[in-house]
Amino acid sequence: MDQIIDLLPTLLEATGETLYLVSISLVFGGIGGLILGLALYVTRRGGIYANRGVFTVLNVIVNFFRPIPFIIFIPAMQPLIRPVIGTGIGNNAMIMAISLAAIFGISRIVEQNLVTVPHGVLEASRASGASRLRTIWSVVLPEALGPLILGYTFIFVAIVEMSALAGYLGGGGLGSFAIQWGFRQFEPVVTWSAVIVIVIIVQVVQYFGNTLARTVLRR
Repeated sequence: MDQIIDLLPTLLEATGETLYLVSISLVFGGIGGLILGLALYVTRRGGIYANRGVFTVLNVIVNFFRPIPFIIFIPAMQPLIRPVIGTGIGNNAMIMAISLAAIFGISRIVEQNLVTVPHGVLEASRASGASRLRTIWSVVLPEALGPLILGYTFIFVAIVEMSALAGYLGGGGLGSFAIQWGFRQFEPVVTWSAVIVIVIIVQVVQYFGNTLARTVLRR
């Protein structure tokens, strides 16, 4: 316990870095994934803006990048990250890498959730005179909001995992804390303190995500 007490300020700082990494990455990755997922949904066969060529290109891009393990994705993205950020390590570089990785995962979740919207609802909206764009914003997204909230909650957990791995590859946060002060110093108690903090963060977000989704689904 003495190690934990001595490292408590460092642990709190690492927790703040993890929350920063995850929240900013979720914002950028969430917006990018929503746009890409919407594009996949509306351009697929039978979609509001059905376009086989566009859908095929987007689908190939997502299928290419989504399966890449994050530990390989970070070095693979270095030629893009370095010119934009100016460095390939550090929290800002990791945010860009996590955001890019999240975009491809989120886009597929968004597409799959939007596909569950009953086609009859879309036809009714179009029959009432609503434009295609209005149908997307006023019908499709509200109808899929509950599942989307659950999907984004799941992605939050995945981004926490990526942020921990980023600590091993030049980022900060709880992953770096666990490796530097726990694993490398042969202090399992220190390592487990980081694990416990991560579990608490995930459980809190999962609880609020589930509660919000239930509230939306019961409207």
